[in-house]
Amino acid sequence: MGSKFLQMVLKSKLSSAEADSAEVFVPAGILAPDYPANPLAGESLSGDPLSGASFSGESFPGDRLPGELLPGSDVLASGACGSRGCGTGSASSGFAPSDSVLPDSVPSDFAPSGSAPSASASFSSLSGVTSAVSGPADLPPFEQFALGVYPFLELQPFHRAYYRVLEAFAAGRVRRLIVTMPPQHGKSVGATTLLPAYVLGLDPDQRVAIASYSGALASKFNRRVQRIIESREYAAFFPATTIKQGSKPPSYIRTADEVEIIGCRGGLLSVGREGSLTGNRVDCFILDDLYKDALEANSPLIRANCWEWYTSVVRTRMHNASRELIVFTRWHEEDLIGTLTAREPVAELREWAQLDGLPADTWLHLNFEALKSSPPTGIDPRMPGEALWEQQQGAALLEAKRRLDPLQFESMYQGHPSSREGLLYGLNFAEYDDLPHEIVRRGNYTDTADTGDDYLCSLSYAVDADGAIYITDAVYTREPMEVSEPLVAEMLLRSDTRQAAVESNTGGRGFARAVQSLSPGVRIEWFHQGGNKEARILSNSATALHLLRWPRGWNFRWPELYAHLTTYRRRFRANRWHDAADVVTGIVEREAADRSRSRVRGVRFL
Repeated sequence: MGSKFLQMVLKSKLSSAEADSAEVFVPAGILAPDYPANPLAGESLSGDPLSGASFSGESFPGDRLPGELLPGSDVLASGACGSRGCGTGSASSGFAPSDSVLPDSVPSDFAPSGSAPSASASFSSLSGVTSAVSGPADLPPFEQFALGVYPFLELQPFHRAYYRVLEAFAAGRVRRLIVTMPPQHGKSVGATTLLPAYVLGLDPDQRVAIASYSGALASKFNRRVQRIIESREYAAFFPATTIKQGSKPPSYIRTADEVEIIGCRGGLLSVGREGSLTGNRVDCFILDDLYKDALEANSPLIRANCWEWYTSVVRTRMHNASRELIVFTRWHEEDLIGTLTAREPVAELREWAQLDGLPADTWLHLNFEALKSSPPTGIDPRMPGEALWEQQQGAALLEAKRRLDPLQFESMYQGHPSSREGLLYGLNFAEYDDLPHEIVRRGNYTDTADTGDDYLCSLSYAVDADGAIYITDAVYTREPMEVSEPLVAEMLLRSDTRQAAVESNTGGRGFARAVQSLSPGVRIEWFHQGGNKEARILSNSATALHLLRWPRGWNFRWPELYAHLTTYRRRFRANRWHDAADVVTGIVEREAADRSRSRVRGVRFL
């Protein structure tokens, strides 16, 4: 097995007929149960590639029932653990004890001779910056390893950034990692299929555990890892990491839920949520989607049981040097990630420098939004509004999903969950089809963006004789002033606005002057808003729901505005943006005050 085979693997191309997979493309030879285990001679890859499946309930060809022995060759691949200590291979239930007798000498050549990628080879990050992989010089980078064992992977830029973070975790540079991303974007392939195999290749003495919402799904992940380890592609990278083939050697365990590394102390164990890990110490714990669906995540009982299992089982199996990876699609703000975030320090991963020097007790959180809503970072350089995987789930499709259920979209696709019972407005705004005939006043309220991440929110409205407020037009954008100024001026003229109010707290005065010059027929005033924003928004929420009317279909006209208002939470500091809620509150305050003054002026004393 030399350079010729590895070059063939790494140069494999994805055919057009394979482009229907939502998550990953892999060669059939790797997944099929009859794939030859660690052949001695390198042969060309055969079989048609098969596509992977979704983040939960996925199915791969050749999967067997939990507890069933996996097929394999009677030929035992040679090799031993690397320079780290190895056990004697005595039969045991669970992982071998840490005090196993070690051989006097073991080979140290983890990488095959010839074409194995070296750790000195650098790879491009999402932002185009290359970074040399740290660690021993003979160990392959994770991305190269992934393409070597799964040559039909369809890696997008965010996958490469994701794999770079997983590599830092495998190397021990990051001890506690949280990854959240939308469904159908390959999170499980990277974290729960490829990563365990890679970790066991780097150190066959590692005790790795995989947990998911069901034991059957966890076993499925385990079987996939085993197929990778027994493949010839894997042997080219890590010849020292081998597992039982058929019935040989008889003293080692290999089932769908547990497998031991031959000659070493390491192995892989899978368990479902609320399953037992008694007697097993874990060096690397990977938790993948502990909730099956929204129904489970929204159940207070299941969330409580999950938390109890995590604290009483997962945490008790770990030691000072243990690593922990949680990879989720978010469902609820009080899921496991939300509960951990409220109790332990969590740092948002934005720049590559954060991969080093993080305190051991701090979680590093990598979140990939389906639609970018924040400014570009070193990890995710997309501009706001760009889709994470345009070819798979484009911006138009994602916007349609957001309109269906903004709350669910913010949770599952953006990684910003909130519970429906904690919403300030929700879906309770009234809508209208046509304006009433009797309109007494037309106005506008504008809040300019405070920072580069804030939105400029400008709402034009009409007030009827009863004091009801009808929103007629809107500008909701993060574009710079030179773009937003003409947009607002055009809206004022289009909506026949007579008077507009602009908050002058941050650059509002200059904005008002510019808009005034572009729309001279509109009376524009600027003012300073000195009230407490939190108190104003919360105390006026009921009045806003009572007085405001939105045009039917406003979720299509202004999807971001609609999403930010309908998902705005009562817990003020849990909200990322306050711009839309602030403007709605400002309109209500001004118009309610006008109504009060009008009523007072109409009182007659006899």
